Amino acid sequence: MSSALRNIAIIAHVDHGKTTLVDQLFRQSGTFRENQRIEERAMDSNDLEKERGITILAKCTSVEWEHPVTGETTRINIVDTPGHADFGAEVERILSMVDGVILLVDSSEGAMPQTKFVTGKALALGLKPIVVVNKIDRADGRPQEVLDEVFDLFVNLEANDAQLEFPVLYASGRNGYASEDEDAREGTLIPLFEKIVSHVPAPGLDTEAPFSFLATLLDRDNFMGRVLTGRVQSGTIRVNQPIHALDRDGKVIEVGRASKLMAFQGLERVPVDEARAGDIIALAGLEKATVAHTIADQSVTTPIASQPIDPPTLAMRFAVNDSPFAGREGDKVTSRMIRDRLFREAETNVAIRVTESADKDSFEVAGRGELQLGVVIETMRREGFELGISRPRVLFGTDEAGNRTEPYETLLIDVDDEYAGTVVEKMQRRKAELTDMRPSGAGKTRITFSAPSRGLIGYHGEFLSDTRGTGIMNRLFEKYGPHRGAIEGRQNGVLISNSTGEAVGYALNSLEERGILFVSPQEKVYEGMIIGENAKPDDLEVNPLKSKQLTNFRSTGKDDAIRLTPPKVMTLEQAIAYIDDDEMVEVTPQSIRLRKALLDPNERKKAGRKKVAA
Repeated sequence: MSSALRNIAIIAHVDHGKTTLVDQLFRQSGTFRENQRIEERAMDSNDLEKERGITILAKCTSVEWEHPVTGETTRINIVDTPGHADFGAEVERILSMVDGVILLVDSSEGAMPQTKFVTGKALALGLKPIVVVNKIDRADGRPQEVLDEVFDLFVNLEANDAQLEFPVLYASGRNGYASEDEDAREGTLIPLFEKIVSHVPAPGLDTEAPFSFLATLLDRDNFMGRVLTGRVQSGTIRVNQPIHALDRDGKVIEVGRASKLMAFQGLERVPVDEARAGDIIALAGLEKATVAHTIADQSVTTPIASQPIDPPTLAMRFAVNDSPFAGREGDKVTSRMIRDRLFREAETNVAIRVTESADKDSFEVAGRGELQLGVVIETMRREGFELGISRPRVLFGTDEAGNRTEPYETLLIDVDDEYAGTVVEKMQRRKAELTDMRPSGAGKTRITFSAPSRGLIGYHGEFLSDTRGTGIMNRLFEKYGPHRGAIEGRQNGVLISNSTGEAVGYALNSLEERGILFVSPQEKVYEGMIIGENAKPDDLEVNPLKSKQLTNFRSTGKDDAIRLTPPKVMTLEQAIAYIDDDEMVEVTPQSIRLRKALLDPNERKKAGRKKVAA
């Protein structure tokens, strides 16, 4: 069976067409019937993935491809990898399950930072790449330049000679064709299937040794309990076979039986009676084993080495919602419920670390970046949780000499030439170092910075304003480097409500000249809630409930209809990036509100005086 088995991962940057290509692989391999109605981007099964158009969770799938000439059938297990570095922990684990990778690059945009991140991990593991230049039919495509970029990228990532001899295909995932000819504009994906079978080696693992398996993904099933997914590294396993779980040090965590085995068939998990070395399977029956643990026959005592995972670089405080509107919109509001949910998340997502505070009412959640933690918050919000979220803070370290260090990121920015100067100036204020700047064609400039993660918190919204929404910014964790000192924060203060009730149009009309409003008339507000951005640097307490005095005096023009500018409505990520150290985001299933951490104005003044004294 192993000779007719191939395990591959698909690597691509966000929006380079990976999930669309997988859809076409399903269709052309006969996984779906001709008349079967399937959703577009079938691999993005999660609601958030569909909305954002990105892959967040690594997923396994499988196609059976029959060679049109020889008639030989090959089973190809395909692993879909996240395209964003914030979900990199998924990437590092799942690459250990495959023997080759398909690197998918856009024929116009070329190799991007996240591509570099995942490709570097794959090359370090010795995996052989197949390069697919996708979207070959784009009017602004530049396939040969992109190919040169990919080759340079491989050289920079210290690829070996065999990896540098990579095969190249030119494809259009949307139109379902791939070819070795860059001018081809029709056809099928048969050339891609042939390249996978000929270029990616069969697993070649020992089927005679005792069974061993490294858990790389974990999810829960209401009927089966914990389900561990990974590749069988050696031997054969059958249903109900006695097994045990070992941690990284070889200590036995638990003993049990393989109550259920499942293989992947298309998008489905189907029960099987046995699995052999090289097969990617899901296994149920253990209660304590988790990601990076070795599941093996009871005669095995040496664990399989697992990939080390890059450390978290950012932390946020998740607290019980203590605003006056707490409990009105969500049904999961207690610290115990929040605690259980966060620890369950940390169990399946190994890049997240949860620490409980001394008062038991808040939790520090550390992760890879704002996007990753934003996805956790958004998921909890949709499940009915109410939370108070603090401003993100970076996790500092110390070097061997005892000096303070902080995380740095490589920042790749594509902007129209006219905005390049503004971007460089803003990044210098945020202590970023310019490492490269070159024209990228079509009136655009590509600028590369090495920037402290601290300086990038809250910058994305400002960046979009500065570039009139035309700029593209990509970030990638680079290293821990020397601490760069103080970095200026938000320039403007905020407008804070001094009363609780419903906002009145008359009051908001007079507040508009003070700055930008975040609320509209009839919206419920409370004391300490942030209702707008002040045009000046100081915070200002205002009364959004003030109504018009009723008198019997009338004059021309006094009673004209009030016309308010539409309020600025922030997404969850924008709100998290916007707030300052003394502010919080109140997150409920229906609302995202900004507020001061201390709602009482007297408490805020006391805290301000203490800060000045310190």
